[in-house]
Amino acid sequence: MNTVTRKRLVAGNWKMNGSRNLASEFISALSAFSSETVDVVLCPPAILISSFEQSDVIVGAQDVSQFDSGAHTGDLSVSMLADFGCKFCIVGHSERREDHGESNELVAEKALKVLEAGMTPIICCGEPLSVRESGDVKDFVRKQLDAVFTHIDVSLLGNAVIAYEPIWAIGTGKTASPEEAQDVHAFIRQYIAEKDSDLSHSMLLLYGGSVKPDNAEALFAKQDIDGGLIGGASLKANDFIAICQAAN
Repeated sequence: MNTVTRKRLVAGNWKMNGSRNLASEFISALSAFSSETVDVVLCPPAILISSFEQSDVIVGAQDVSQFDSGAHTGDLSVSMLADFGCKFCIVGHSERREDHGESNELVAEKALKVLEAGMTPIICCGEPLSVRESGDVKDFVRKQLDAVFTHIDVSLLGNAVIAYEPIWAIGTGKTASPEEAQDVHAFIRQYIAEKDSDLSHSMLLLYGGSVKPDNAEALFAKQDIDGGLIGGASLKANDFIAICQAAN
């Protein structure tokens, strides 16, 4: 059973979209949203992170290197992200796993780097359509989680967040039904409980995958869904604010 008493979390993942004008629009829109129960995070492309430095917007990154420094052209270290005020970092998004061949073990390495820097990793997991249709969703997700809990001591995971994103529902317009999403979230909660009961009560579990204003409330009402990792709808200020209000 989910007995989470912490705030809910809504994180917007802009992916490879956005501009300085859009950042300004969101700074204005989010300044009007206030909640004591919901934390809101924006994860823009790295080049736009500095656009939020003079605002009250909580900013996260979309990825981080597993290396601290050195000859890794194009990568960004966790210390660089922290220097620009990032408090959160997405790791293991399915698009990183697919486009860049990131393994479960690499995702775990990145999550550990984020935790060691005092930031919060949003650790993504989720299955492709073929796995959903074969009925092996929980085995697939378990392997993704096993890498995290094998590589990172449970004592460090209190500041982590897990986001379940079925790959077949990301950017497709298809959404897992609230019941389908809750089923996997409940499985993840139970998995965590087997590792550490206290952690299972405190860790936030997010749902991502075509979350929109018209389905957010039904998803967030489920017992083990503590908020969302929002993709396309996070590029429209009005839609994103509506989703935040649904989590309130």
